[in-house]
Amino acid sequence: MKSSFLIASTLMIVLNCMGQVQKRPLSIIPEPVSVVEKQGVFILQNNSVITVPNNPELKTTVDFLQAKLSTATGYKFIINRTNSSSAKIHLELNKTRNKELGDEGYTLSSTAQKITISANKPAGLFYGVQTLLQLLPPEIESKTIVKNVKWQIPAVEIKDYPRVGWRGLMLDVSRHFFTVKEVKQYIDAMVRYKFNMFHWHLTDDEGWRIQIKSLPKLTEVGAWRVEKIGNFGEFSNPLPDEPKNYGGFYTHEDIKEIIKYAEERFVKVMPEIDVPGHSLAAIASYPELSCTEGADKYNVRAGEPIMDWSHGAPPIAMLDNTLCPANEKVYDFLDKVMTEVASLFPFEYIHVGGDEAPHNYWEKNDQVKALMKREGLKTIPQVQAYFEKRLEKIINAKGKKMMAWDEVLEGGVNESTAVMSWRGMKYGIDASKEGHFVVMAPNDYVYIDLMQGDLATDPPVYATVRLSQTYKFNPVPKEANAKFVLGGQGNLWTEQIYNIRQAEYMTWPRGFAIAESVWSPEGKKNWNRFIEKTEVQFKRMDNAHTKYSPAMYDPIVRVTKKDDKYFVNLSTEIDGLDIYTSFDNSTPDNFYPKYKEPQLIPKDADLIRIITYRGNQPVGRLMTISVPDLKKRAR
Repeated sequence: MKSSFLIASTLMIVLNCMGQVQKRPLSIIPEPVSVVEKQGVFILQNNSVITVPNNPELKTTVDFLQAKLSTATGYKFIINRTNSSSAKIHLELNKTRNKELGDEGYTLSSTAQKITISANKPAGLFYGVQTLLQLLPPEIESKTIVKNVKWQIPAVEIKDYPRVGWRGLMLDVSRHFFTVKEVKQYIDAMVRYKFNMFHWHLTDDEGWRIQIKSLPKLTEVGAWRVEKIGNFGEFSNPLPDEPKNYGGFYTHEDIKEIIKYAEERFVKVMPEIDVPGHSLAAIASYPELSCTEGADKYNVRAGEPIMDWSHGAPPIAMLDNTLCPANEKVYDFLDKVMTEVASLFPFEYIHVGGDEAPHNYWEKNDQVKALMKREGLKTIPQVQAYFEKRLEKIINAKGKKMMAWDEVLEGGVNESTAVMSWRGMKYGIDASKEGHFVVMAPNDYVYIDLMQGDLATDPPVYATVRLSQTYKFNPVPKEANAKFVLGGQGNLWTEQIYNIRQAEYMTWPRGFAIAESVWSPEGKKNWNRFIEKTEVQFKRMDNAHTKYSPAMYDPIVRVTKKDDKYFVNLSTEIDGLDIYTSFDNSTPDNFYPKYKEPQLIPKDADLIRIITYRGNQPVGRLMTISVPDLKKRAR
């Protein structure tokens, strides 16, 4: 009896331990609509059969799934186009449409015997595959075979579909150029988190990146500038003899290749041609597009100051970077540009910028004054509205619709103009009430070019948007007319981003927060749970060699002044972290006194060093801040 009891007890302990191993917390981003966890696990096995519908739109999905499952495991997977009872993984298109799922939703069912992903459309199966991979251990993202990993998937029932249709990220390739390979790399990372819109910012003061065959100087001249490295926006003016060899552009074939690549991953590509402001690269190529004498001496901007923002918006231009709204040559130019852009991009919208156009050159220009008198225009915003309305006619004539940044509302534009709201939520809310279709991209939530950590760790930018702030983004605020809100997106401007690794660093993990805001039901969002999931995604990105920011582990540093004394106030963005500091030039660790209250800066101290720990492990980066820099932060 004793031996039987011991055997039974031992067996129960073993089963409990197995259960604990199998009960790996689910870490799916974005959070699905519904997840029901069940008992048991599905174990991947070599030479398993995957059945898939015979649909050409699924080729990339199937190839992707087969490659991801094979690379890290070393297993072979057999693709079968007909349903097989021996198959372990089934991808199925519903014969009867499930109205709840729509075109992008899916269901995923996993048991110990098999996995089934069902959807109405191929896009849904693609997103279901992304979720399936997140159910596997993080090592599945490895680019080489990983041994000693239990390749198992928990038994679950998932029902999932997006909250909004427009789930985008914008990449600015004008300030710094990214190759075709790098753009594809960025798209690859996007789709893993169910983004479906790639906003491609192709032109600006710093470079014209799209080939226009009828206007060859745009890329012969406008795509190249003097190379500068350092703090963009504070560079010295380029010298006449400095070589203009930094830049690049996309040929028509490049653009077609990227569009095809994106479409195979169910991503639509929207081009942006930024006019009438932000047009210095175009004017350097064709000076006759300017109203201003001396424009023939202009160069593509290399990062030197060209705008004075000290008086707020609109900025005071130090040189005229605007197309002339009173010059008929400008509209001929735009017609040629839009003819080629419309022929290249299948997407229904062309984004035309419209932001930050300065007033000061137009205000004193005789051509603009004559235009205002002739057309009965009273204000400079009305002059820009005249320009936008003419541009919209050109775009409509090409079979496309126009989208622009929210400044275009100031002078009054047609109701048919779609608006991308970047200066907070207000303009998008107002535009939706006026009947404009709107994409929410507010700078105080989803401008992912802004600092996400401290000045001690991030390149300096004029503002900060931390992960916790991005996670609060609601693309459909209750005050808006939801019928006209297309969705939301994050914007990555690249003044301070010189390469694709830094682009990844600035995008992730804030991209996770945006993904969950635009895909998941609002009531499913949970900050603490999101952080737990983000930490698992970090492990996945480590295996995939994708760069990300660890700023959420770093302390938030604030300084207050009382009389002639300065105090350092520290806090953490996430729970469960301890902070350790030193003013004595040494490197603190978890044996130093723990930070508990604001610390007085010693009279003769040179610097502070700060680090965060979780238990006995350092998790934040060691931050070093000089005392003069601390005092500059004082409030």
